[in-house]
Amino acid sequence: MSSDFTTREALDHCITQTEVPELPEPYKGKVREVYPLGNDRLGIVVTDRISAFDYIMKQAIPFKGQILNQLAAFSFEKVKDIVATHIIDVPHPNVTIAKKCETVPIEVVVRGYLTGHAWRVYKAGERSLCGVEMPDGLKEHDKFPAPILTPATKAQEGHDEDISEDEILSRKIVEPDLWNEIKEAAFRLFERGTQVAAEQGLILVDTKYEFGLYNGELTLIDEVHTTDSSRYFYKDGYEERQANGEPQKQLSKEFLREWLMEHDFQGLDGQTLPDLPDEFRMEVYHRYAELFEMLTGSKFEPLLEKNFNRTLAEILK
Repeated sequence: MSSDFTTREALDHCITQTEVPELPEPYKGKVREVYPLGNDRLGIVVTDRISAFDYIMKQAIPFKGQILNQLAAFSFEKVKDIVATHIIDVPHPNVTIAKKCETVPIEVVVRGYLTGHAWRVYKAGERSLCGVEMPDGLKEHDKFPAPILTPATKAQEGHDEDISEDEILSRKIVEPDLWNEIKEAAFRLFERGTQVAAEQGLILVDTKYEFGLYNGELTLIDEVHTTDSSRYFYKDGYEERQANGEPQKQLSKEFLREWLMEHDFQGLDGQTLPDLPDEFRMEVYHRYAELFEMLTGSKFEPLLEKNFNRTLAEILK
């Protein structure tokens, strides 16, 4: 971390809420706050909030928003030849100016490996996920014969829910031609993300994509191939760890989910969301910074903002 500020200052100046009095109240997602700017533009602020099991943690992670926003900008640049992206400008480490798109209300999840949610379903004896058949005889973290697409509905509040391609089409959530375009783009994006990760010694395990329409054109929105939307394994030693039945070394939010489960929280009724200790918050920051540096090949330089709302107002004006 930069010597210009202390760990305490970093922890105390996380960006958790934003306000620009001259502008309408922003739409607030789990991590992002989105300001309408007119002229079909949005000001997207990536805060330091962190979520797991569809709950926002009570404590934020220093500089997480800067890492996510800049990693997304890097990754959008890497895929812009595959599909149009919503990026117009990134004027600040926490801020993106983007095209205002009509959102497709489906999260498009592509999985290359039997990990996370897919493994939990598989371990419970199921062999079908979102209408996609998974082969017998696999163990946790094994690679699928080919990547699979497992969509989910986008919930405004609460849990996203798995949905099959047949349901998407029968319920007319997405028109067939558009859905085919989305599927093709998603698999091509996953292939590109896999290539970029491999060049840096990582394996892209699974990821989610969100799409919208801008003047009728399919457009990639939200974020792409970041730590919040993707799971990565270290490539070096993957095969050996699988052969020996050892846990994979991974860079993702899964370690936060595991920490929460160890503290008796999975977002279920009656469970109490635990506080994140300062030491753990800094550990999460370092993990995010490590992935940023591995994927981009650039050092992460944190910028401490002591009055971010004033800075934001100047940018969005």
